[in-house]
Amino acid sequence: MTRGLNKVMLIGNLGRDPELRYTPSGRPVVSFSLAATRNWVTADGTRREATEWFDIVAWGGLAEICQQHLVKGSRVYIEGRLKTREWADRDGQRHSRVEVVANEMIMLDNRGSAPASGSAQEADRPA
Repeated sequence: MTRGLNKVMLIGNLGRDPELRYTPSGRPVVSFSLAATRNWVTADGTRREATEWFDIVAWGGLAEICQQHLVKGSRVYIEGRLKTREWADRDGQRHSRVEVVANEMIMLDNRGSAPASGSAQEADRPA
């Protein structure tokens, strides 16, 4: 059997506060945006910067940890996998969005007495 690899590692800052909600079965899920900035110097010596935005989703205990301890601007390490979500709007128009489903989060800045990290064993299982 051939195995594939779908792994994402990001370091960045939250673009908005985490939004926690619950599935109909009561399972917590949180979502937030993460900005990761890349810096480089061009051949002529000019400093450049580019920011990429990522939609992050976390489930279960990790979702609750994110909600309790992260705020807009928090610097974090996120590890997870890419997932494409597809849906149709009320007019029947198809949409898709690529999200990072987090299975590990490490806080990289000191914000009060929050724990340093969190992870989820079953971050990708549906409710």
